[in-house]
Amino acid sequence: MSTLCWIRRDLRLHDHVALSKALDEGETTLVFVFDPHILGKLTDKHDRRVTFIYQSLQEIESELQKKGSSLIILYGNPEEEIPKLAAHLKVSGVYCNRDYEPYAKERDSKVEKKLKTLGINFEQFKDSVFFEKHEVLTGSGSIYKVFTPYKNKWIETFEKNDRTISDYECQLKKLRKFSHKKNILDHNWYKEIGFIETPPLLHGGTKAAKKRLQQFEKIIDDYDEQRNFPAVAGTSNLSVYLRHGNISVRDILRVATAHSSSGAKTWLSEIIWRDFYQMILDVYPHVVKGSFKREYDKIKYLGSKEDFHAWTQGQTGFPLVDAAMRCLNETGMMHNRLRMVVASFLCKTLLVDWRKGEEYFAHKLLDFDLASNNGGWQWSSSSGCDAQPYFRIFNPYSQSEKFDSQGEFIRQWVPELRGLKGKEIHHPEPLLAPDYPRPIVSYELNRKRCLAMYEIVKDH
Repeated sequence: MSTLCWIRRDLRLHDHVALSKALDEGETTLVFVFDPHILGKLTDKHDRRVTFIYQSLQEIESELQKKGSSLIILYGNPEEEIPKLAAHLKVSGVYCNRDYEPYAKERDSKVEKKLKTLGINFEQFKDSVFFEKHEVLTGSGSIYKVFTPYKNKWIETFEKNDRTISDYECQLKKLRKFSHKKNILDHNWYKEIGFIETPPLLHGGTKAAKKRLQQFEKIIDDYDEQRNFPAVAGTSNLSVYLRHGNISVRDILRVATAHSSSGAKTWLSEIIWRDFYQMILDVYPHVVKGSFKREYDKIKYLGSKEDFHAWTQGQTGFPLVDAAMRCLNETGMMHNRLRMVVASFLCKTLLVDWRKGEEYFAHKLLDFDLASNNGGWQWSSSSGCDAQPYFRIFNPYSQSEKFDSQGEFIRQWVPELRGLKGKEIHHPEPLLAPDYPRPIVSYELNRKRCLAMYEIVKDH
């Protein structure tokens, strides 16, 4: 028997459920499809994420060539390309790991139907999350909509499983032996798919992911104390590697559960948040276009296009917000604390619809993940499940003073303010920083306007 393993957001050759299962069945060929439906949404042809994926695929190809095999690369509609390839190779089954995004679920359903007409099995597996929707349920068997009880049940379920974290070993000696003429090491796929190589700040691939995980493990015990300070290297920066599957969620959990510190427990909580948001997206796909709490779609946002543009460019006159946005624009990265700050600022200080901010992040973030991005924005705008109360509005000044007290991060990204000392940097005076924009809105005034704007939902 021979099989085809279709890799998507699981770009690695270790601890890979679908690949492991495919290899167990027989000689296996790997394939990756550049999907024009997905690439077509990327308007910037220098998008760093394409290069990150490209680097990851190059690493995979190098490893496969050592085994006498190769990764088949295709460009086209997967609904057509996967069944055509499967039929050509005369495989008994196509194996892949589940994707919970609405487009992916619809795509995979169509692929499965076409394969069925060809007499070819289509097998999907849980891989990108540790627990799926049916595995963590309330006592009545329903889906959790509040994170804390979900987290408690997640941990309880994990403990009942004796904290077992399986390692899905991949016997690469059972790969199909061949040489692909258009492999990603010798063929210029950038030109074929219409993108320009633009190296990201973090290099793609499993080697880089594992190295970063090893580095983070040295500081994991201090994670709870250091994670909120953008000028401090206190986070893992593993989200992009987890997003593209260079490293498995099980790799992450093995490290998190090997430590008993409060830092490790806090990091574990972040991993569980990821499972939670994936589950919400899977069960409630309406969140892609609207609020989880549907009544929040009735809110009439009062913000202007000009204020939104200033936010995107880091020209709001609020130093920490501007530093965060300039960092995002230049690197494709943003510290988690800053994501909450700039999101709250856009929705509740500039009074701009959260969906505009979510869309901007989707275009810019190197680690963009639909479930996490959507969940985070709905949390900040109070429109999602278990979101912060609508009357909780981050004060951009106090957030700046608390989490970048010395102004290190601000000075790095806002050169107009580098000459300011002490607390001056959080409230820059025009005479001391003549080249820096004045605040485009009054925080205190717009806080009142925000509360009035949210009046429509206060009783829900």
